[in-house]
Amino acid sequence: MATAVLYLAAALVGGLAATLLRLPPLVGFLAAGFALGATGAPELPGLETVAELGVALLLFAIGLKLDVRSLLRPEIWLTTLVHLVLTVAVAVGFLGLLAVVGIRLLADESFGSLALVGLALSFSSTVFVVKVLEDRSDATALYGRIAVGVLVVQDVVAVVFLAVSTGEPPSPWAFALLALVPGAWVLRRVWDRAGHGELQALFGAFVALVPGFWLFELAGLSGDLGALVMGALLAGHPQATELSRSLLTVKDLALVAFFLQIGLHGMPAPVDVAIALLLLLMLPLQVAVYALLLWLMRLRRRTSFLAGLALGNFSEFGIIVVAFGATSGLLDEEWTVIVSLAVAASFVVSAIVNRRGVELATRLTTLLPRRAADKLHPDDRPVDIGRADAVVLGLGRVGSATYRRLRDVHGLSVMGVEHDRTRVAALLDEGIAVVPADATDTEFWARVKSAGRVRLAVLAMPFHKANLIALARLRAAGFDGRVAAIARYDADAVELRRHGADAVFHLYGAAGAELADRAAADLAPGSDAERETL
Repeated sequence: MATAVLYLAAALVGGLAATLLRLPPLVGFLAAGFALGATGAPELPGLETVAELGVALLLFAIGLKLDVRSLLRPEIWLTTLVHLVLTVAVAVGFLGLLAVVGIRLLADESFGSLALVGLALSFSSTVFVVKVLEDRSDATALYGRIAVGVLVVQDVVAVVFLAVSTGEPPSPWAFALLALVPGAWVLRRVWDRAGHGELQALFGAFVALVPGFWLFELAGLSGDLGALVMGALLAGHPQATELSRSLLTVKDLALVAFFLQIGLHGMPAPVDVAIALLLLLMLPLQVAVYALLLWLMRLRRRTSFLAGLALGNFSEFGIIVVAFGATSGLLDEEWTVIVSLAVAASFVVSAIVNRRGVELATRLTTLLPRRAADKLHPDDRPVDIGRADAVVLGLGRVGSATYRRLRDVHGLSVMGVEHDRTRVAALLDEGIAVVPADATDTEFWARVKSAGRVRLAVLAMPFHKANLIALARLRAAGFDGRVAAIARYDADAVELRRHGADAVFHLYGAAGAELADRAAADLAPGSDAERETL
């Protein structure tokens, strides 16, 4: 128990320190892991298991939002494969240059060894990128879907590499996993019976870890890939979003163990730190290659750079690759420490960069030529909101109800904005005017301004940060109409008002007031309720 207390205290102190420095808490967790490793703290039994649990639940939650058909699009699979080849080639050249400079560790390495290190550095971290996207509420935005698709294809490549390089192909029983496809129908029926409470969360954890992680591991495949596949098989269920949220707290706590574990790979020597920091020089090139390839796929410049910035980090899979190289005699064991440090440092750099990723992506657009709207990818062309009087951003339950009230009761011409294309199709079938767009997109808000008639904007997205970003984009574009927003907590409401919202609807507080008004109305003099009491 004393060891567990030590790890919990280190994680808490690290997370709080990072927050005080206005950095994401995961940076503090990484620092806490390195501090524990440097001070020779005893190993915490079960830490690796908890870390695996967090990663599996994270990938399962992403699978619940994944459209598998999108992986077949060239902007995903072709971008991934071309980027991998280019990154390995650049890494070999860069490491070869360092060898010429005279770095001892690189001097005697063969071309194959350098290529292995290059492969280790060519992957982006699924856990980190998804965490960044979730914090921005952008996992279903176009650039977020592209980033997740690239990560999934990378995971598939990783599984193939491990199977080939270890000489241990998947078990013949792996083909039996195809039975999970029709089996998903049974799981959906069970899910329908699970309700909305703790049983649903337990069902989600079971599916992610048993038919997902455990069965795939038994078949010689990646358990993380199995969790992702199970989520994808259940995607589209009416309660998918609710299940993802119900697993949120458990997943986030378990991921603390993952980030702590990254730092527990040994105390680096000064030369190891120097090489790891030099490897970070590859990150800008990694971002640039992603952005260029996506732009060549006819995506907008901003979309390309947003995806590139999100993917601009090294992966924990790189540690597995170099560890395999070390045990096989292809690499010096020192590379495990170096790549572990480079991975952790890339998380810190990427966290800082992505904290202002939207603004940075907008500035970087000048580095690529502009394309005419009709030459852009169909999913990334400008959208026209028409001559609406009001726009509602986020058409979940609250947003949809707001839309209908403004249209049917107040007689306004309303346009909805929703970035989940599956939901957009369903809303159009219901007769709701909606455009598929990202409400945090600066260019989108510029188009809203040019419409001229919009007098009201309602921020009804389910995540506070998304509403806050949209509010900032709206005001920056010069919108001078009325802005209303929803908030779950008092602090969120205060922050929205401070940033320019004219009206804030506190979901819980306002719901309580409405409930009281309706209840009291039945007790008015002469009401049936009062007569029954008398």
